[in-house]
Amino acid sequence: MGVTDCQKFQGLPPLISPPLIPEILNFLDQRLALVYPIIQVFKNTITSDPFNITQTWVGPDICNYRGFYCTSPPDNNSAIALASIDFNGFQLSAPTLDGFIDQLPDLALFHANSNKFSGSISPKITKLPFLYELDISNNNFFGNFPMEIFGIPGLSFLDIRFNFFTGTVPPQVFNLRLDVLFLNNNNFTQKLPENLGSTTALYLSLANNKFFGPIPRSIIKASATLKEVLFLNNLLTGCLPYELGFLRELVLFDAGNNLLTGPLPCSLGCLAKLEQLNLAGNLLYGQVPEVVCALGKLQNLSLSSNYFTKLGPTCWKLMKKGVLDIKKNCIQGLPDQRSVLECKAFSMHPRYCPYPASFNFIPCKVPSSSSHPRTGPKRNLVSYSALSRHAVDFQE
Repeated sequence: MGVTDCQKFQGLPPLISPPLIPEILNFLDQRLALVYPIIQVFKNTITSDPFNITQTWVGPDICNYRGFYCTSPPDNNSAIALASIDFNGFQLSAPTLDGFIDQLPDLALFHANSNKFSGSISPKITKLPFLYELDISNNNFFGNFPMEIFGIPGLSFLDIRFNFFTGTVPPQVFNLRLDVLFLNNNNFTQKLPENLGSTTALYLSLANNKFFGPIPRSIIKASATLKEVLFLNNLLTGCLPYELGFLRELVLFDAGNNLLTGPLPCSLGCLAKLEQLNLAGNLLYGQVPEVVCALGKLQNLSLSSNYFTKLGPTCWKLMKKGVLDIKKNCIQGLPDQRSVLECKAFSMHPRYCPYPASFNFIPCKVPSSSSHPRTGPKRNLVSYSALSRHAVDFQE
């Protein structure tokens, strides 16, 4: 009877196939064998893969999976480990990265621009000893600023732009030893922290949020490092600090479309490396300083939609060359200016700037325009590319 019963099921396949275990696969290195099941579990959580990326995530050759890159880890030159993940533009959808990147012990770089990942960053990410670049830009992350990043010991690159983060950015972010800090296009709402100048970032973008208050005078502390800074499309108020003129490495400064007021500080004439200065769409007034227009590397000076009243001869030349945009101001004799009534209404509401004498100081020796000719082709600046949803290319 028992034999007959058993014979009824002969030839039928098992209901569940046994999982493929790493021990029967031929991995280049034991480190790869350890991360294989982690990748496979993550693969099973992916709900959309329009480019069939995960079809390559099969078998033991992890180093040839699309988006995965291997090299020798810092602690063992003879080993082969999964060191880098680049999912940029893959458009993968998954409910969370928790249990994936935090379980890859040799990971140094994680770039996932333009996907549809969401959820939270696992606190376990702080256990990754080699991680130094984290890019989760243009995804669906939301909630408060990801505090987990503070525990990543070697982090130098943080890009969380184009997500749905809200609340405030902890001031200690500006104490991290970062080279790149991109926070733009979220929904952060707060006063700019007083310790902003403590940042070591070369590239800083806070654009398209709801930051308010003045630009902190502490920005002078970043004079040796800061190359590009984007404050545009926020709610910044107050006057431009004299200390901006000490940012000797500055190539790009954009604080357009805010509520900044006051005259332009003459100290800006010390920014010898400056190529792009955008202050359009503010409440600035007075004369445009000649020393600013004489900057030798200036490719674009956008001062439109303010309330400037006077231009000197150097600035006139710059305007005629198409470098200076001064439309929608209050300069008599120029086309495309504000109406007399609009300019008069603005002048009837005096504005006050602290340290008014500082606006006339020039804390450097300004080269003459003849000894500092305007040369060089226009460049695509790194931080401006961060205003698009795509991955940022740091190659010049």
